[in-house]
Amino acid sequence: MGEESKKQNILIVHNYYQIPGGEDTVVANEKRMLEEHGHKVILYTRNNAELKRMSKLRKFFLPATTVFNPKSYKEIKQLIQKENIEVVHVHNTLNLISPAVYYAAKAMKVPVVQTIHNFRLLCPGATFYRDGHICEDCVEHGLKCAVKHSCYRESTAQTLVCVLSTWFHRMTGIYGKISYICLTDFNRNKLLELKQVKSDKVFVKPNFVESIGKYIPEDQRKNQFIFVGRLDKLKGIDTLFSAWEKMGERAPKLIVCGTGPMEEWCKKFLTNRKVNIEMKGLVSNIEARKLIAISRALILPTRWYEGFPMSIVEAFSVGTPVLCSALGNAGAVVENGITGYKFNAESVDELIQSANMCYGLCEKTYGIYQKRYTKEENYNKLMEIYNAAERI
Repeated sequence: MGEESKKQNILIVHNYYQIPGGEDTVVANEKRMLEEHGHKVILYTRNNAELKRMSKLRKFFLPATTVFNPKSYKEIKQLIQKENIEVVHVHNTLNLISPAVYYAAKAMKVPVVQTIHNFRLLCPGATFYRDGHICEDCVEHGLKCAVKHSCYRESTAQTLVCVLSTWFHRMTGIYGKISYICLTDFNRNKLLELKQVKSDKVFVKPNFVESIGKYIPEDQRKNQFIFVGRLDKLKGIDTLFSAWEKMGERAPKLIVCGTGPMEEWCKKFLTNRKVNIEMKGLVSNIEARKLIAISRALILPTRWYEGFPMSIVEAFSVGTPVLCSALGNAGAVVENGITGYKFNAESVDELIQSANMCYGLCEKTYGIYQKRYTKEENYNKLMEIYNAAERI
């Protein structure tokens, strides 16, 4: 990168949810990465934990400020001027910051880049999933469908606020005036279904992870597979257990890391059954990644589109291929015969077939990680996006 790029002053905007999540990790990682390359990074954040401490009067006005918060608008403009900000990089604005940040940046003639971590611009529930199945009703029939089904936090009132906010900002055309970072091609194609978003303003840059250990060759690994995640039907844990039961005595070991609403179901399933599954419970990220590094593959039998499962890239970082459902963002990241295999989310037989085919991929998988998912590659791509956003 040239000196001109290295002098950029970046304002990162992020509204934390009450429960910490993967978005928060991405914000911290990208801030640190930019600072390591000599950028001045300013953080503008709010935390939805503030909602618990709000006065009744502020809560009364919350629906209006969720749509447009004048305080955010004023403070963002002041920060841009004071810190000589050249790019505003937004991660999340719900509930307290609001999309007012877009208008503030535009008023100051500073480009805005929005990372798309979920599907909220098209689906008020942000997941394209409800009542046990994938749902794209709001894309096909309009945002009113979300209100009908109370898709945001199972609340009709809160869903209505989200719908009004999305509708209002679509009407102003602001979504067509900013640039976007999507984490996968699948995510990009979905976003482009919002017609006012132009294809030349939508870039693809995955998240990155740093490897925590040395690559272990395939012939030195244990004959085991691993699942890391929430024990939930949404994650396909029942399909996974059924597959291992069907494999019978010939099944390799399956390590299961995590907790969730189906934990008791899992334990009951294993009672009086000879199934080669070991439940580890909740483990640290470091411990999980060490287990992934000595396994033949990570398995992700998810039933929904996902955001950007960091566990996939964590697996790639140690050369471990991934077996996953052939849908959504997870399916967009995994390449058949190179970094793993994909299967129908509901098919026990296809999952078993994928596990049986999963040989000889570790070296290829590690090569893909080094080519696409390292911190240095991520930084170069981010600079290209920032510079392109300035020209738009």
